[in-house]
Amino acid sequence: MIFETHAHYDDEAFDADREELLSSLPGLGIRRIVNVGASIRTTKASLALAEQYDEIYAAVGVHPEDITDLNEESFAWLAQQTRLPKVVAVGETGLDYYWEKEAAMQEVQRYWFRRQLALAEESGLPVIVHSREAAADTMEIIREAVRNSPQKTSDRRGVIHCYSYSPEQAKEYVKMGYYIGIGGVVTFQNARKLKETAEQIPLERILLETDSPYLAPKPYRGKRNYSGYLPYVVKQIAQLKGVTTDEVERVTWENAMHLFTKVKENDTDDPSAGS
Repeated sequence: MIFETHAHYDDEAFDADREELLSSLPGLGIRRIVNVGASIRTTKASLALAEQYDEIYAAVGVHPEDITDLNEESFAWLAQQTRLPKVVAVGETGLDYYWEKEAAMQEVQRYWFRRQLALAEESGLPVIVHSREAAADTMEIIREAVRNSPQKTSDRRGVIHCYSYSPEQAKEYVKMGYYIGIGGVVTFQNARKLKETAEQIPLERILLETDSPYLAPKPYRGKRNYSGYLPYVVKQIAQLKGVTTDEVERVTWENAMHLFTKVKENDTDDPSAGS
């Protein structure tokens, strides 16, 4: 069984065939999915999908590119949603300096990143972190949050989604209690740093994700991504780690269930059962 920890099935790329596609996933071994909010609008859409499909859960948050959505009123609404039974994480939140070059707006990103990290702490949920071309500031803010956390030894703080930095930084995140999200990019020929990261960190700290509809693996690179392509990611990780694909599926499933504790609480399936 495969646990898809980061998808955006509310995206318009799935408007034509969303119901058919989502209904097909359990038969492909995709037994749990976290659909991740990136704005207030997409958070609402993620909540709706979680209500509609037993195997889908929601993460509620605002991506750094969409921080204009956030004010005290909308943030209070976001906080209320963390209490819902099928909301399993806060995110995706973080920093993105690839698109945002203006110093003042980068500071606003940092403000709302800190606020959402604090919300995750207060709600007892893990956080899903997006970071692009913002390695130093992301690390600094997360270290600050860990120092200020009463849960000094927590091993389920969250996941660094779509990881793109060095193996050394990944190891630092692992030490702080974070998982590393790995998706289709690991199959790319030029993804040297990510392959090295997958080799060097414990399999017990890796989560499988697609970021659907983005970042499809080879041989579908450039096409619409979906969770049915995760076996390509599993195969690549297995080769890098020198283990079987069954082992990768088993361990990453256990990792996701350990991190997203509300899935476990709401789960009625036997995890040892096949698809």
